[in-house]
Amino acid sequence: MFATILLRPTRALLSAAAWIGRYVWAGWAGAAGLFCFAAVWQFGHEIYGSFILPSPLETVLALIDLYSMPGVAEIAGNSIFRALVGFLLAALIGTVLGTLAGYFFAAMRLLRPMVTLLMGVPPIAWIVLAIIWFGSSGGSAILTVVIASFPIAFAGGLEGVATRDRALEQMARSYGASSFTRFRTVTLPHLLSYLYPAWITTAGNAWKVVVMAEVLSNTGGIGGALANSRALFDIPQVMAWILLVVIFALMTEYLLLQPVREALERWRAAGIPWGVKR
Repeated sequence: MFATILLRPTRALLSAAAWIGRYVWAGWAGAAGLFCFAAVWQFGHEIYGSFILPSPLETVLALIDLYSMPGVAEIAGNSIFRALVGFLLAALIGTVLGTLAGYFFAAMRLLRPMVTLLMGVPPIAWIVLAIIWFGSSGGSAILTVVIASFPIAFAGGLEGVATRDRALEQMARSYGASSFTRFRTVTLPHLLSYLYPAWITTAGNAWKVVVMAEVLSNTGGIGGALANSRALFDIPQVMAWILLVVIFALMTEYLLLQPVREALERWRAAGIPWGVKR
């Protein structure tokens, strides 16, 4: 009995370590794509020179120099907070409204044009309106992210529910499955396949909108530092701030969203030829 109790956490730790190893090893393909992009970047640098396009090495060195700047942690922290809060609110509001609208045809017909209208308005327009309404503050950047990004999550939730297999759901109903059981076992796996691409797009859009809002509203953060570097014509530092935003965006996807997807969609591993059947 005592050996069994000790074996369970050990097995869980080994399983977690194996999953982390597989996840990290799978990142080599993405790393290869990034190296190809860096090669193209270097080619552009050879053509236009450092004043127009600093090399990847110059940008990385400038990024390292950013750590010696006073207040760089606060600058990055402000942008991280605004982007993540805006993304979480946009994903939550869009997912809930889109999922509910997918179950009701009237709501779908009513809300779809409104969401299309919101998506048609450029983010810079929402930034200007948010500055007018709420002033130059961090709240205006978060509000802009929510308004500009939640239609993406809404569309994912709407399409995921609207295209579910109703015949399979009806079969589950005939076997006496409750509404929650039908949603968990039939609708949710199909819904997640639409939501994750929408959430990833929403997260990337959140970082772009936050930096844009900080540049225009002069509310500090990475966007404010980017504007200061542009005013000083410090092109390597401009590229370093841009690279930092890209790194944060990649971390949001591959350290936050993808692990959640791997944990919730373990059944996908069964379809891989070398995957473990579950």
